[in-house]
Amino acid sequence: MAPVTSESQLNYARHVKYWRRNLKTLLPHFYTGNDANRMMLALFTVSALDILGDLDAALSSEERRGHTDWVYSCQLPEGGFRPWPGSNFGGLRDDGNKRWDPAHLPGTFFALLTLVVLGDDLERVKRREILAWLVKIQRPEGSFGETLGEDGFVNGGNDSRFGFMATAIRWILRGDLEGPWEGIPDIDVDSFVNCVRDAECYDGGISESPYHEAHSGFTCCAIAALLFLDRLPLKPGQKSDGRLRGVTNVPQTLHWLASRQTTTLDEDDGLDTYNDETDTSETCHDAHSFVKLGARPSKQADSNLKGRPHIHFELQWVGMNGRCNKVADTCYAYWTCAPLQILGHLDIINRAPIRKWLLDKTQHIVGGFGKVTGDPPDMYHSFLGLMVLAMFGESGLQSVDSALCITDRAKKHLESLSWRRKITGGVDLQDVSIRLAGGRMQVDS
Repeated sequence: MAPVTSESQLNYARHVKYWRRNLKTLLPHFYTGNDANRMMLALFTVSALDILGDLDAALSSEERRGHTDWVYSCQLPEGGFRPWPGSNFGGLRDDGNKRWDPAHLPGTFFALLTLVVLGDDLERVKRREILAWLVKIQRPEGSFGETLGEDGFVNGGNDSRFGFMATAIRWILRGDLEGPWEGIPDIDVDSFVNCVRDAECYDGGISESPYHEAHSGFTCCAIAALLFLDRLPLKPGQKSDGRLRGVTNVPQTLHWLASRQTTTLDEDDGLDTYNDETDTSETCHDAHSFVKLGARPSKQADSNLKGRPHIHFELQWVGMNGRCNKVADTCYAYWTCAPLQILGHLDIINRAPIRKWLLDKTQHIVGGFGKVTGDPPDMYHSFLGLMVLAMFGESGLQSVDSALCITDRAKKHLESLSWRRKITGGVDLQDVSIRLAGGRMQVDS
């Protein structure tokens, strides 16, 4: 993908410094409450440095081994990973207290990806145990939980975030091969696809559960999960194989995703000045002025724009929100652009003003990205902001896999592992998915 050019610049050196600081030193006290998410923060850090092309320089061989060993120290005897070392009872762990130290779905997802980014071969991963555990944490209706409790009760949420992580783990460990493998049963793929279909909304987005509001985070997770399962809609001309597939109205979903673009960049922009005498494209950023100016321009607007071929200032910066009528947020640039790219239609949005918004409005002087305009950087938004720029082909950044949130280099390393190639036959259906096929899915007008 050709890089977007603009006068706005990625402060590459500052971003490297920001992520190296997170890697090498203690995090600020604000992260104390996120200690139980330490595995997630580990992935953000190493993957961000990999995207920046700095991981090899940032880590010595000894440090890399140390980080890899730390991840494995969070692996449980029965398979799966804990999301942090705080629940590790060590030699005191027994049948009576292990219920307080269960295998954790997000922890396992982040642990596996961290090992992949660090270049590990996953030979020490209890792969068979994890695949058997995935089946147990799927509920009868198809959704996935977070942990397995006593008497086989599935704890945790049931939205597409957990389905995304479960299907990603499955893809990492066995590709998109369906059915039992070496005596280990498979998850119920059709039931999960039905969960996704049931959560599709009237407007094209996908929600947490049926009849809830569409949300780009849930939409992204659902579409990425369908990719891992090879259950995305067929491209025009592809013969049906009779398998159940998700995203039942692709044009409507694309329309909803594209509609997440907004010029409401902070709370002040959200103030409604409709019918105010100053309500023109030259004096406010209101969403209604952006939407209605072209269709029904006022006389004042016509006068202001005469002889001015360049765009009016509101459209220099375009943010992305996660739901209708919300302020732009850095992370939603990822949650919206990733499913567009997976579906093969990232080109239906103009990347230049989104890039300019990220670099001018939420990129921070010390490196990283904040949540909204003026916010200090945090690891979550800093990582996803970097992911978006990499997806856009930003100069200096490595190419990335938008679904896994790792570099293409790390993904190729995973796909090259001998044990995995034996399972997938050396050819992964992921390589012929809609996202990587190079073909454009046709949308009916």
